[in-house]
Amino acid sequence: MELTLLGTGSPAGLPRPDCPCAMCAAARGPRARAATALLVDGALLLDLTPGAALAAARAGHSLVGVKQVLLTHPHDGPAVDVPAGLPSAGRVPDGRVLTLISGHRVRAVPMDHPGTGYEVTSPDGERLLYLPPGGAPAGLAEGLAAYEMVVADVVGRPDAIALLRASGAIGATTDVIAVHLDHDVPGGPELDRRLAAAGARAVPDGTTLIVGEYHAVPDVPRRTLITGGARSGKSVEAERRLTAFPDVLYVATGGGRTGDAEWADRVALHRERRPASWRTAESCDLVPLLTEEGPPLLIDCLSLWLTDAMDRVGAWDDDTWRSGGERALRERVAELIGAVRRSPRTVVAVTNEAGSGVVPATASGRRFRDELGRLNAACADECEQVLLVVAGQALVLRN
Repeated sequence: MELTLLGTGSPAGLPRPDCPCAMCAAARGPRARAATALLVDGALLLDLTPGAALAAARAGHSLVGVKQVLLTHPHDGPAVDVPAGLPSAGRVPDGRVLTLISGHRVRAVPMDHPGTGYEVTSPDGERLLYLPPGGAPAGLAEGLAAYEMVVADVVGRPDAIALLRASGAIGATTDVIAVHLDHDVPGGPELDRRLAAAGARAVPDGTTLIVGEYHAVPDVPRRTLITGGARSGKSVEAERRLTAFPDVLYVATGGGRTGDAEWADRVALHRERRPASWRTAESCDLVPLLTEEGPPLLIDCLSLWLTDAMDRVGAWDDDTWRSGGERALRERVAELIGAVRRSPRTVVAVTNEAGSGVVPATASGRRFRDELGRLNAACADECEQVLLVVAGQALVLRN
């Protein structure tokens, strides 16, 4: 089954008309994207967008052989002129199956958002799932057969990708293509990096893909360390990396603090950001969690784990530190780093960047700074990817 993406942008396109934002200003040339539309085997057009005939011609195709035009979502703005010879556009009722004269079978998939998804099966049995902007499948059962390709709003609805993974509809070899791309995410390398973290990729307008043809699925780093200063956006970056995966275990090493309203507000903010399907464990006992099999692990954060570890060995007191506290802390850190090295799980760990500011005034403060620097370096050595987040921007230190 041959799929040509006539457009890969949001319904308003990219750049948006008259939008002065930085992302739209940079969306020129190959980074410009027309509204998403798919041409399947020259016989089926999914979503009719302005300039579809011209886009097909630029991609080396024609709409002359199109037998069916289907819409996935309500189209705002002025009516789109239907090119001469094309059948009228329509939508298939949820759950209904439409068989085309070309031999393709199209099943309408119910969404949790206004619109309709389409499962397209070729005469040879390859299966493609296409989802509308802002939509996720509703009422998915588990144990579904994996699609060869999923074309969806990965950036806007990463939870839809998580649902499809949980049900089995996205498997290890499913090619996930991001479309409906808007100006809320930087293009170029940053877009590629974010999509790769979700096991997806983007392609330019006019690209033709073969559904079912082998294509290397982007590698999701098994261990990632994310560091940065206070309020740099490092926790948001960590959460973003796992929103396309189901059953994440979020490990909060800070726990609760009785009577501290400001800390309670911080904890509540983090909980509100997390997907409802994620589980939370408040614990500094990380080694057993890292050692056992299980879903992806998000640890936030290692600096609070170190605070707890130094509390347990009495490392804040100079005499205790010299008489055995240092050795005890080294053993705890070595045990943690060994667990990170051997962990069978996907792990994303957050830590604080220390040492770039004012030298702490106390010996215990300098000790914490030094030990956190050593812990960060040791953990980074065991991670496939290391990111530094500054002002909300992720800089790749190791990939």
